[in-house]
Amino acid sequence: MRDFSREIAAFRQSRHAELADARQRAALQICCGIELTDALSGGATATLALLKRLERAIERERLKGVNRHWSYDLNRHIALKQVRDRLKGVSPLEPSRITLRPRRRRPKSGTAPEGAAQ
Repeated sequence: MRDFSREIAAFRQSRHAELADARQRAALQICCGIELTDALSGGATATLALLKRLERAIERERLKGVNRHWSYDLNRHIALKQVRDRLKGVSPLEPSRITLRPRRRRPKSGTAPEGAAQ
């Protein structure tokens, strides 16, 4: 019974990896016109040039999202970031690499500043 459980878990994990790879390949081909296999097999200079193109594509996707453009796709944005991390050799699940930016607080509207006389 445990053999089946391990086989099921291994199958699900391989399917998840194949799906992520397919998303990354499609996003890279659509946004940059580059095959992922060519990108992964390239030298250091080719990888640096590709990383610069990816950074620009990610920035364009981010701007589309901020401006609520109709063609923005969150899945494409995520896939491009995963490709970038893959080319850099960074694991996306590595907790030491995840950095969160502090949220900006919006000022309260219609109220007096703190410490003001009432």
